[in-house]
Amino acid sequence: MDLDAIKGILRTFAEAEARGVSPLYEHLAQQAAADDDVAGLLASARDGEVRGTLLMAVAHRLVQADPIHPLSRYYPSLGGFDGVDSDTWPLFRSFLLERAEKARALISSRYTQTNEVRRAALLYPGVARAAREAGGKVALLEVGCSAGLLLGLDRFGYRYQCDGGDQLTAGPTKSAVGLHCALDLAPGAVVPKLPKKLALLDRAGLDRAPVDLSDEDELAWLEACVWADQPDRIRLLRTAAAEQARHRPRLITGDGVDDLASAAGSLEGPLVVLTSHVLAYFSAEKRAAFVAALAELASSRPVWWVSEEFYGAGLELVLPGRDDLSGADGLATLGVVRWEDGKAEAHALARTAPHGQRMTWLPL
Repeated sequence: MDLDAIKGILRTFAEAEARGVSPLYEHLAQQAAADDDVAGLLASARDGEVRGTLLMAVAHRLVQADPIHPLSRYYPSLGGFDGVDSDTWPLFRSFLLERAEKARALISSRYTQTNEVRRAALLYPGVARAAREAGGKVALLEVGCSAGLLLGLDRFGYRYQCDGGDQLTAGPTKSAVGLHCALDLAPGAVVPKLPKKLALLDRAGLDRAPVDLSDEDELAWLEACVWADQPDRIRLLRTAAAEQARHRPRLITGDGVDDLASAAGSLEGPLVVLTSHVLAYFSAEKRAAFVAALAELASSRPVWWVSEEFYGAGLELVLPGRDDLSGADGLATLGVVRWEDGKAEAHALARTAPHGQRMTWLPL
């Protein structure tokens, strides 16, 4: 990829993803998009991996390894308290270019790996609906599972803060991982009914590079992929990782399309396939192949697809024509799909914030 294209990706990341969410990353990405040397580091990335998030994660990992560097004062994840100022970019630029060799090594060998635990609060209502339709227990297969933390969603506690001050609760009353999510209603929608618990037959994750949380370096990389000025997300990640150490799920190394059938075959019973902000990393052709692979699975067993993706990368493939879900507002869509006689029956349940902090329930 040429340098101008890389700069364009960084600029888009700053304007479309980081703006209003991460002042630090918005500033750094804007500056990097105008800097040949810093933007050029991303030329070492593997095909399809040139992303603003990857550059920010690599820098975060290098600051983790050198926490006494003055740059750390801008990283709340490392105890920094300073907001963006005139020194932020010069310090970042010199820090990264002084470690250019290490940065290129990470960029050329790593994927952006996120495991946003709060997304479990978005997925829970979708899995609950699938389990209700299945009439009992279901098996979970998460495609693009990273470290597989979302596979523990039945063990998390949930508190949904509704309009007017009411709350919905679900999950175990005593849980090490407690998730809070704002829940509002679109016109015509009614508050969803959520079961207190889910019963799972089995669970597994499929990923091209699963993260082993027993490896300290792998855990550090996963933490580095969390945006540095959002330390609450890192604390929650660590809590969920500690909880997962007591209930390690089976993680399978493989491709989300080519190895989907074999991974699904290792699980018995009605199957719920989960994806959460994964399909945007697939090409359009691969997304179509993924949906075709799900339909093929559904020809021989009950299958539900619970997706929390941007509409254009996910639900649009089986529920076209919903311009109201386009994602122009930065929100993704929670959807549930099942197949009957080879035909997809798809439902959009909610609009969702990317990091699980809120959702807007839709009329059904």
